[in-house]
Parts: sequence; C-alpha cells; structure tokens
Amino acid sequence: MTREQHEAYGSIVDVPGVKVGQVQDAEALTGCTVLVMENGAVCGVDVRGSAPGTRETDLLHPTCLIERVHAICLSGGSAYGLDAASGVMRWLEERNIGFDVGVGVVPIVPAAVLFDLSVGSAKVRPDQQMGYTAAQQANTHPVKQGNVGAGTGATVGKLAGVRHAMKGGLGSASRRLPNGLVVGAIVAVNAVGEVRDPATGKVLAGVRDEHGQIRDIRSLMIEQGTSSILPGTNTTIAVVASNANFTKAQANKVAQMAHNGLARTIFPVHTMHDGDTIFAAATGGVDASVDLVGTLSADVLAEAVVNAIIAAETAGGIPAYRDLRPQA
Repeated sequence: MTREQHEAYGSIVDVPGVKVGQVQDAEALTGCTVLVMENGAVCGVDVRGSAPGTRETDLLHPTCLIERVHAICLSGGSAYGLDAASGVMRWLEERNIGFDVGVGVVPIVPAAVLFDLSVGSAKVRPDQQMGYTAAQQANTHPVKQGNVGAGTGATVGKLAGVRHAMKGGLGSASRRLPNGLVVGAIVAVNAVGEVRDPATGKVLAGVRDEHGQIRDIRSLMIEQGTSSILPGTNTTIAVVASNANFTKAQANKVAQMAHNGLARTIFPVHTMHDGDTIFAAATGGVDASVDLVGTLSADVLAEAVVNAIIAAETAGGIPAYRDLRPQA
C-alpha cells in the first residue's frame, strides 16, 4: 500500500471509541497502560509466547459467551501486575459500564503483563490504584511513547542478561484509509530478542558486548547453546484496534495476523522466554475485510515497535537506542 493510499496518524487513539490512560513509577521503573472502550468493543486474542501472564483471555474465544470488552490493561510487574486490571474494573463499575448481570454490571477487562522486576524495584508493581488512575486518565490525546505506562521498565536484547540489554518501551501507530477505516496499534516492547527496523534491516537495540557494541544475536545463540534465561522474564504485549464491524472470530484472526508485525521487527520472537500476547479490538462502524485489517494491523504494529525503541530513554543504567545508535 502506497503512502497515497492511506493517511498516517500517530497513535491508537485515532481509532474511534478508543481512549488510552497511562501511569508509571519512574523510580521503580514500572507502570501500566489502559485502553478504555466505554461503548464496548469486540475483542480477540492470540498468545504465541510460551510464558504468558494473562487474564480473561479464554473469554475471548469465539465459543464463549461475552461478545464485548470494556477495557484492556497492559502492565508491568509480571503476574503481580494483573492486579491493575481490578482497579480498571472498579473505575468502570462506578460508571455503570460493563456486562449487565441483572444485579449490576461486570466490566470485562482482559489483561496481559510483562516482566520488568529486574530493573528498578522488584518490590513495586502496578496495583489496583495504578490501574484505576490509568483508566481515570484515559483520553484521546496522542499517546505518549517511550518510558511510559507498561513500557516504563521494558528492556530488549536479554540473551546475555539484563546487564547487556538495551531499553525497550511503549510505542503506538495508526493509519486511516479513504473509506474511514482506522487501524491502530499500541505495544510494550520487552523482548528477549533484538529489535530491527524492517525498512532497513538495521538493528536498533539488542545485546551489547563488554564494549557497548551490539552483538550478532544468532551467533550468540549458537555460542550459548542451552540458554540460562529464566522463562517469562521478558514478553511483548500489544493491542491492535480498528473501527471495523467484526465478530469475535474475525477479531481473533486479526490478532493472529498482527503477530506478523512482531516477526518483522523482533528477532527471535515467540520464544520459550517470552509471553508475547496480542489483543485485537474492533469498535465498529466501517465494513472491512479481515485480510485488510489484519494486514494493516501487522503494519502498524511493526511501526509501533520501532517507535517504542526510538522513543525510549536510558533508565536504570540500561542504555537506549538514542544513546548508542543516534545515526542508525
């Protein structure tokens, strides 16, 4: 698709019906990112990493009862960070937003977490109050990127340990087509692998050697043989969204296709040490094919991954792309 065929926008909030709120602790290096869909959104999910930390993902299977979600929570803090979703539920319930169960509402808030306990403070994790505050602050302002929200403590290139890693972060991107279709993505990049620019093939962030130079990751994997990395200590989590009219089955297919965006930018991806998870939300309003939305979702997700690395800043003694590769 040429630049003349679409109009590029900055972030996932360009999708009608999607708001984003983010809260972080800059000292403890952790945080959460909440997407609020007050009118609900059809949602699917695809989990490809082998060490995921998730909540309510089974509910998104096409055979399950619930059709719409009201928010999605992406969080640091490993499994502890799933607690942030309860705060999002509380905020929604106070506004009577949720699935009507006769005696009240139950807000549907799927969530996924990444491991950031090895940077900053391992004792400070996103909690209910942080999730509540993020939901409360959700708006349609352009999404802040880099060391914010779920990307605050994110790192990449950890095959040789955090000491040789580089800073990951949070990124977002979106596109609008002439027919009014908008597709967006938001991602917290915390991969065991390195991140490459798919347009050039250049490594933006990866494993650093003793001199601060980025190592060839395949050579390192061969050299290491059996990895000593603890499973689940990484993970890239994301949401792709559109204003397409989709069923849950179609949203699940879009989530599957969106993983191509990770495959274009993260090497290796979907490892035994990652819990890579992508949610796909559809707010409705425009008829569109699954193939088109899935293709665009992969495109904007790849852009969002690159944006996350470019926007990241050095933190916790872990250098960022802008410090090591200013001319890349």
